[in-house]
Amino acid sequence: MKHLFFRIFVAGTILLVGSLNAQTIDTTLLRRHIGFLASDSLHGRGTSTPDEKRAAEYLANYFRSLRLSPKGDNGTFFQTFPLIKKNDVLPDSNRLAMNVAAFLDNGAARTIVFGAHYDHLGLGYDGSSLDPVPKGKIHNGADDNASGVAGILELARLYATNTVKEPYNFLFLCFSGEELGLLGSKHFSEYPTVPLEKVHCMVNLDMIGRFDEAKKELIVGGVGTSPAFETLVKSVAERSFSNQFALALDSSGVGPSDHTSFYLKKIPVLFFFTGVHSDYHKPSDDIERINLSGEAKVLRYIVNIMDSLQAVPKLAFAQTRVKQQTGHSYKVSLGVMPSYSYSGKGLKVDAVTAGRAGAKAGLQDGDVVVKIGQTEITDIQAYMEALSKLKAGDTVPVRVLRGEKPVDISVTF
Repeated sequence: MKHLFFRIFVAGTILLVGSLNAQTIDTTLLRRHIGFLASDSLHGRGTSTPDEKRAAEYLANYFRSLRLSPKGDNGTFFQTFPLIKKNDVLPDSNRLAMNVAAFLDNGAARTIVFGAHYDHLGLGYDGSSLDPVPKGKIHNGADDNASGVAGILELARLYATNTVKEPYNFLFLCFSGEELGLLGSKHFSEYPTVPLEKVHCMVNLDMIGRFDEAKKELIVGGVGTSPAFETLVKSVAERSFSNQFALALDSSGVGPSDHTSFYLKKIPVLFFFTGVHSDYHKPSDDIERINLSGEAKVLRYIVNIMDSLQAVPKLAFAQTRVKQQTGHSYKVSLGVMPSYSYSGKGLKVDAVTAGRAGAKAGLQDGDVVVKIGQTEITDIQAYMEALSKLKAGDTVPVRVLRGEKPVDISVTF
């Protein structure tokens, strides 16, 4: 039955090319958006700074010019949320940050979400810069992630101005707080402004501006989060972009970007990324290094994939492996998704993967790991260091906080 579904699905996608695809991605507009967002005048768009708020106003004004509906708080384009982490030039806590949300209502039963984070590292005070002496330097973040936000604005323009009424609504989301731990997307997933059960899929654009024309590599994550995705992304690339992409597919629905927050709500996700480079998280990530024609090619590919989704009335969700993000070398895993937004002591678990070591030992979503063996777990780095000392077959005691109560379990890796 599964193979029959795929044959019908692929056949049904071949000729789904409407007037939207006849429109072109406007590289002049991409340059204009990236040029503003990554300008020195915005001082790196540090989360909740006045300069990031200027960026948010720019996004809202552009959505307004397209006559999209506001989908933030109280009839506005802005969804505010508390920011408890210190950062950048505003060291005080308990500030507000804001997502920017706009909606294209096609009167459809389901909605496709396009998302990208618009915050970056500001003036280099939050500890994430890879510059050896970062403080006080403007981190413009042209690729990370003015490129993804520009892509969202251009997709919004295409869908808002074409003559096609697609069988989906579209929600265009620009997140704050990603660099501090997926804060904005996690807030939206907890307090959505559209019903999550009506979301067809979430498409995340994070660093799509440095496509290498020689290597042609395009990373597409989340292809395992729906049975339809892997066949779809491959078939569209082969059919409409022959030899233009060397696809690197990752099945995982989790990773250090905003699609993770939607995957954890059991929503199929796709993540588009042109790769890490030597300017990543450095002041040198400027617009001069952006490949505008390469980004336009990636966006056209995404549009083709979205057109092909018209053959799939409802995407099935599939749980995937948890991909550990670490600089340590280790051979074991608890099989958990850490909470990137947790600021307390220990490692908070957002999700436990069935069948893995943690699940078998009784670890639960929401547990806070505070000790592995004899190692106190103060944060994610201590957690990774503890795992790096273990090997397959080891059995160690693990202490977690479940609410206020300490619970000891025995984990066999």
